[in-house]
Amino acid sequence: MKNLPLKAPLGCDTFAAYPPTTRKNLVIFGKNSDRPQGEKQSVMKYPAKSYGKGTKLKCTYIEIPQVEATYATIISQIDWMWGCEHGFNECGVCIGNEAVWTKVPEESESALLGMDLVRLGLERGKTSREAMTVITNLLEEFGQGGACAEGDPSFTYHNSFLIADFKEAWILETAGRHWVAKRHTSGGINISNGLTIREDFDMASNGIKDYAGSLGLWEKGSDVFDFAAVFSEGGVEDLSSSCSRQSCGANMLREYEKSGKFSKMT
Repeated sequence: MKNLPLKAPLGCDTFAAYPPTTRKNLVIFGKNSDRPQGEKQSVMKYPAKSYGKGTKLKCTYIEIPQVEATYATIISQIDWMWGCEHGFNECGVCIGNEAVWTKVPEESESALLGMDLVRLGLERGKTSREAMTVITNLLEEFGQGGACAEGDPSFTYHNSFLIADFKEAWILETAGRHWVAKRHTSGGINISNGLTIREDFDMASNGIKDYAGSLGLWEKGSDVFDFAAVFSEGGVEDLSSSCSRQSCGANMLREYEKSGKFSKMT
């Protein structure tokens, strides 16, 4: 994985908040974006649509089979790509992604971007769990890769996602075509630019331990499989620091949980 371009701001965070962090039974979702300077994003509305069998869909770099029907979406779309940084659909599913850097080598210059996967999850997922399944299935089939900044082929990364609906949220973290996911149903949840899921994941891709072993990142037969420690390019010390953005965001959400006063007016 490559580092961020020098002109890119170093800060990107996504959160979701459920009771008791919020009041009046609200579910709140938010994200800020750290795209390269000068790049534009537009708030775009796409209606639900039906397609004939055999229809193809052109994403940013590759073409994949289209589904027979998609949900209506409102997304924050980067102007030069098909995908989006975040958005929501008519069913109340919200998704945002974060750049993460892993030890897994770049597979292809022509694959799905993380932003493509965000939009695909929104267009095809009725619930957060269903949207996560859409993303993981596509990730395993087509992989992730390609330049994530216009005109800069060195700007590449893998992705983590926060996928939320009215009942539950999933943190989905990836390394190449492999992934782990953790379910949340209460309180505040947040992700930043790093892997956060350790040993306590609820779901994982098939063969992930064998894959990590084949790269020399995990000792086969070990009792412990710490996803973040195994796959994070720079280790997990900075991410777990009390000064990291992820930790500061988590602390803020915990403070709101004590008062239960986090609302849309905050």
